[in-house]
Amino acid sequence: MSSEIADADFFGRESAVCPPDRTCSQDIASEKWRVRHGLQCCPGSRLWAWGNPPPAVWEVLGDDGPLRARLVSIVDKHDKLRRASTRAPNHLGTGNHFIEVCLDEADRVWVMLHSGSRGIGNSIGSYFIERAKEHMHRWFINLPDADLAYLPEGTNDFDDYVEAVGWAQDFAMANRQIMLRATVQAVYRALGREAAEPEIEVVNCHDNYVAKENHFGQNVLVTRKSAVRAREGDLGIIPGSMGARSFIVRGKGNPESFHNCSHGAGRKMSRGAARKAFTLADHEAATAGVECRKDEGVIDETPGAYKDIDAVMTAQSDLVEVVECAWRKRVRGALGRGNRVD
Repeated sequence: MSSEIADADFFGRESAVCPPDRTCSQDIASEKWRVRHGLQCCPGSRLWAWGNPPPAVWEVLGDDGPLRARLVSIVDKHDKLRRASTRAPNHLGTGNHFIEVCLDEADRVWVMLHSGSRGIGNSIGSYFIERAKEHMHRWFINLPDADLAYLPEGTNDFDDYVEAVGWAQDFAMANRQIMLRATVQAVYRALGREAAEPEIEVVNCHDNYVAKENHFGQNVLVTRKSAVRAREGDLGIIPGSMGARSFIVRGKGNPESFHNCSHGAGRKMSRGAARKAFTLADHEAATAGVECRKDEGVIDETPGAYKDIDAVMTAQSDLVEVVECAWRKRVRGALGRGNRVD
């Protein structure tokens, strides 16, 4: 499969914007597109910005979908989240979200996908932070910094926040499952093979979330920001930048880290600083040999904006062991900017 995949055209070559002669991202597909992507430019349509939702979306968020009733319960109690709840699955999202096809040291093909809760997770966090600040003001609790506001356990808002965060994590998982399935099927179609359900191993891990866990004999809430769980035996994914290799890892269960490891290489400069520091020529040179976006819109994601992934892996060798190294990247497609996978 590896020798064929370099020439397979299953990612669109245009950048992720709607062409001027089109009115909706759903229309930009042509025969050469296998994994479609584009901005959601038709907000307000039925069912989360879709005019005609594909079956995979209905399965998750349709009237009888497993997440629908839970979402309705949340927004009925917190109406300000209703608008945020119009984010649909089957879209990558923005920023550093990506779909990537790469090869490991044994020439096996890996599809790596980074996407989350499509913004609703961030909206949930921001909304309840403001709720916490309101409570601090109401209860005359003076904090040295307003951002230290909190929701006391046992209150309605605390319970609703935990419920909403749990829903967002499940939504993110469903989102990735839909896109992964579509991408694998696209690979098979691009190679002219039957789009049968292939035998694949799936590694899934959340980042940017909160979980109830027990550490050092106490029940605590662990917030993982740009980190993933690395209990003993846990499989995880630590991607490098657009021009570097990525790693499949197994957790060592280091208690001192609260069973954590890094989510990726990590930025070494802000997006704004990257746009000032690097040119398009720099980006093209840094991603030579990698099929990916090479335009001004992704300069803030250029490899030079990130830390050296090998140094990062060395620094956390007491947290994880490397299982696979996906190092010869062929394709990194649909990077950020509101992409959708069909």
